[in-house]
Formats: sequence, structure tokens, C-alpha cells
Amino acid sequence: MPEEVLFESESRMDGAEIASVLRNVANKLDDGDPVTFAAGEESVTVDPPASPTFEIKVERETGSGPDETSFELEVEWSESDGSDAEGDVRVE
Repeated sequence: MPEEVLFESESRMDGAEIASVLRNVANKLDDGDPVTFAAGEESVTVDPPASPTFEIKVERETGSGPDETSFELEVEWSESDGSDAEGDVRVE
């Protein structure tokens, strides 16, 4: 299935700034409110269902340059149905 990027932003931030962004998203999800992502003149608002799928991925990229480690947090849902997710994930 083709992918359409609706919004993308990448910037260097310290841990406290990243935590603030994640906290704002978490608060919106907790309240059941739509989430708006904005950078410069670009913005997109999404309205996740009550029980979307939540994916955590940790990767290490190796190759010609220095190794790079990253983690990704993904919240995903079908626009045609509010599919319920399964599982219990903790951040420790």
C-alpha cells in the first residue's frame, strides 16, 4: 500500500524538550482530544480512536558511518474502523 506523508519534522532537541512534546501528545491522547502537529507553516491534526495500535521499535543502523541507534513510537489505526489493540506495554 502506498504511503502518503502528511507531516514530517526533524530537529535536534534536548531530552527535556522531547519529553515536553511527548507529554503534550500523551495529554491529548489521555483526554481523547485530537492531536495537532505543527512546524513553521505546516500542520496536521489527527483524531486517533480510543484504542489504536501502539508500536515501539528500537533499531541500530550500521554501515559506512558511525552506528546510529534510535527508537520509534508509532500510534496507528485504520481510518475505516477503530480496530482495538492488544497487549500491555510499559516504559521503564
